[in-house]
Amino acid sequence: MIPEGDRAAVEVLWNYHDLGHVLEPTDVGIGLGSHDLGVATCAAQLWHQGMFPRILFTGANAPTTVDRFPRGEAVHYREQALRLGVPGSVILVEPRATNTAENITYARELLASESVPVQSVTLITRPYQQRRAYATCRKLWPEVEVLCASLPLTLDDYVNQIGDAQRMINMLVGDTQRIRIYAEQGYAIPQDILPAVEEAFSRLVAAGFTTRLISRT
Repeated sequence: MIPEGDRAAVEVLWNYHDLGHVLEPTDVGIGLGSHDLGVATCAAQLWHQGMFPRILFTGANAPTTVDRFPRGEAVHYREQALRLGVPGSVILVEPRATNTAENITYARELLASESVPVQSVTLITRPYQQRRAYATCRKLWPEVEVLCASLPLTLDDYVNQIGDAQRMINMLVGDTQRIRIYAEQGYAIPQDILPAVEEAFSRLVAAGFTTRLISRT
């Protein structure tokens, strides 16, 4: 459960990262690797709805995913999509990426090597990774149109699905920090950070949700 004293701050950050894009057909759906198998589920659902003709899953492993997905995030995502009725012939797997910048860069390279023409992409992510994924793609692949999608879950439904509120909040705080740091480092375009978001972030850091913060040195 989300601690009641932290709920308001968590909701502010949760809403900030959800871009609320209205989806329309694109050339490819790109599922970004993470601990959340819902990314693959969302990609499969959108493929069945005709939102894109091809899916690319990208992701190796991180310390937070190696136990859950021992064969690699993208490989397990593919297996989930197959279980949900997506034919293997429309799925590409990029198994090397270990961060969002690599997700975008390696996905772009793989699509080019497969001679897949791409003018628009749908990035499928965890709900609270949308803004960072969008900002990264706009920086590293500026010529494509970008939409972001996630399973349409409420905050509480997502926490219940993941089964670990502490982990989710820590990752939400970490993604918020990365919005600014990665723009400063040239990996993403800048994003507006409202005072309410800054306040919510600081409150959750003060409450001890710091395991996913990165050093600025």
